[in-house]
Amino acid sequence: MTVTTVLVIPKQLMNRRLYQQTELSDRFITYIVSWHKRSAEDLVDQLFNSSGKRLARALLLARYGKPDQNHRVLPRMSQETLAEMIGTTRSRVNFFMKKFQRLGFIEYKKGLKVNSSLLTVILHD
Repeated sequence: MTVTTVLVIPKQLMNRRLYQQTELSDRFITYIVSWHKRSAEDLVDQLFNSSGKRLARALLLARYGKPDQNHRVLPRMSQETLAEMIGTTRSRVNFFMKKFQRLGFIEYKKGLKVNSSLLTVILHD
């Protein structure tokens, strides 16, 4: 989660810009396709994976942005927010966060650090 600026563009203007500016059109279509793909992956994740695996996936998705680092400090977010993101309760998130910390997958030093070894939670079955 980061600070964001939202720009509202009227539909007619957007249609005109997409038709006139092919580079904008290409970037917009690329974004829409990737958004759709991510939505489908999230739905499959919700239907077939346990809440622990969904939490691990969410933490890993938030972590990757600087793949050259073994650990990455994540933006501050509450367990309630994480619970809403993965479709479970705060108490379940708390349970798995403690478990992940005990197993060395995450650390709570100056923020939440996620170790790439958390990937084993997703791959192990």
